[in-house]
Amino acid sequence: MRYFRVRIGSGDPRLVARDGRTAYDLSSARPALSSFRDLAMVASTTNRGVDDVAEALLDDAPVVGEDEVESGTVRPVVPDEVWAAGVTYEASGDAREDESGRPEMYQQVFENDRPELFFKATPSRTVGPDDRIGVREDSEWDVPEPELGIVLYEGDIVGYTVGNDVSSRDLEGQNPLYLPQAKVFERCCAVGPCVVSPETVEDPHDLEMSMTIERDGETEFEGETDTSLMARTCEELVSYRNRHDETPELSVLLTGTSIVPPSEFTLREDDRVEITIENVGTLTNTVTTV
Repeated sequence: MRYFRVRIGSGDPRLVARDGRTAYDLSSARPALSSFRDLAMVASTTNRGVDDVAEALLDDAPVVGEDEVESGTVRPVVPDEVWAAGVTYEASGDAREDESGRPEMYQQVFENDRPELFFKATPSRTVGPDDRIGVREDSEWDVPEPELGIVLYEGDIVGYTVGNDVSSRDLEGQNPLYLPQAKVFERCCAVGPCVVSPETVEDPHDLEMSMTIERDGETEFEGETDTSLMARTCEELVSYRNRHDETPELSVLLTGTSIVPPSEFTLREDDRVEITIENVGTLTNTVTTV
């Protein structure tokens, strides 16, 4: 199933489950389930999958129109923390070598047992579908990074989403110690449009991914890849994320990018970024300067 947070009318967002093309208002069936976090908590407490919990409620849940879902969808999860992995694809390593002039450092990360993991965003820095992602005013080279996002509840995989790890490549390239400034800033991360259960995704390591960037109604960049090219597994990245650290109740772990615009490209105000991952969905955002 696919899980959305949908604002219907002027009320608070509701948890909506889509099974095929039919969407069900789970919050109407069980008012205590107002978010995916609530659903994951019940699933964890009862030792069931999120789909098992949702399926038990479908008979009591009113159907929501497809137009209401599309027009009312907001950020599907509000993660306590967002983390991200770097250099999990060869193309990403090549791009970071180009921007930094330090090829040996990124090659070592790509080949070593320990992956690169870094803190990406807090809830206030994370936006949802059709919201604006930010680029730093003090940066001159900014790019979106389309990534498969792993949704974790108490450290366990409970779903997948689409993520955008917006990055300031010139800051990161100047010095690796500038990585936090290149990665963490206002509106630096987007997730959505939904959370998809592991059973629906099936194999997260065999998904087509694409990104299109439009400017003034024209396609400025488009690229595609496949998660089969990822050098790490989702389970491996989650294992390292959970080691010797506090595990947030609800978090997202972005798994790295393999779609890299050419070095002469940088995001501009009002650019439109569309990221699609097979079996997950399409995340669309526009750009603003922060």
